[in-house]
Amino acid sequence: MEKGKQGGCLALCCAAHFAVDFACAFLLLGLLPEGGNRPLWFLLYNFCAFALQMPLGLLADRYRRCPALASAGCLLAAAAYLLPAFPLSAALAAGLGNALFHVGAGLAVLTEENGRCGPLGAFVSPGAIGLYAGSLLAGAGSGQGLSLLPPLALLAAAAGFLRLKTFPSLPGQVLFSLELRPGELFPAVCIFLVVCLRSWLSLSLPLPWKGEAGWGLAFACALALGKTLGGYAADRFGLLRAALLPLGFSALLLPVCGLPVPGLLAVLLLNMSMPVTLWAAARLFPGAKGFSFGLLTFALFIGFLPGYLSAGPALPAAGAAVGAAVSLLLLGAGLRRLP
Repeated sequence: MEKGKQGGCLALCCAAHFAVDFACAFLLLGLLPEGGNRPLWFLLYNFCAFALQMPLGLLADRYRRCPALASAGCLLAAAAYLLPAFPLSAALAAGLGNALFHVGAGLAVLTEENGRCGPLGAFVSPGAIGLYAGSLLAGAGSGQGLSLLPPLALLAAAAGFLRLKTFPSLPGQVLFSLELRPGELFPAVCIFLVVCLRSWLSLSLPLPWKGEAGWGLAFACALALGKTLGGYAADRFGLLRAALLPLGFSALLLPVCGLPVPGLLAVLLLNMSMPVTLWAAARLFPGAKGFSFGLLTFALFIGFLPGYLSAGPALPAAGAAVGAAVSLLLLGAGLRRLP
């Protein structure tokens, strides 16, 4: 495919990623009623949005309909705005729509970018900004006119996917397979555990400054920039350097992450490994890249559960540093055993 068409597809995927996460955050925080069963609605949303990507990824691998899945996800998330009177249904629809979009667009980026990690990092980055913007807008109020903006953004993104006649189709020569070759189970387990740890750390870090004016946006930007830099650094310097050096520096900074500047740097460096783990999992499952994408989003859900189920204090900064060091060892061991 021509370079310009590839870049155009990636840009559309990034813009739609922002729109979907923006709309889901606004729905959950701005339109669903407070109190009552809200914690349950959040849990079910996260289960659908992250855990269900694994079985949906299998369907995407089997039937190779990336644009249709991504478009259906946008439309289903938009349809959730018709259901605020039924919060459970709205949360389920938004979560399933989010999962469908990520599987469809994520598989397309994984498959069509010629084995490069940089575009993958660019694709996963806008979600953090979308979540922040949706949360911010929800906190500003949910008037009737304001609440129409997110579904309109979703519909525009869905229409873009439906109209994309040049959106690349998946190559037919790669046969669907979940089989791991000899020696690949160990790196697969290491990468899965690294993503579980990173999810838990990211949600449990003691960052008291994050709620202060301006720092919330800086935090979201650090998340997004770290993922983008990690992908392109992997293409430029290799997987090991791009993932392990930032993890090592983040472990050094995490003990003082309660201060804004070192905390932001630690968050940025910690997230540079995200596109590397996604790329490595796809390398282990060349015939089931959608499944590999969903396998790691399931790991994200596993890492989310301890913080959700616990009412205790945030993870101590020293404990976060130990977690980053363990992640470094696991990721290094896994990446060195890649085929």
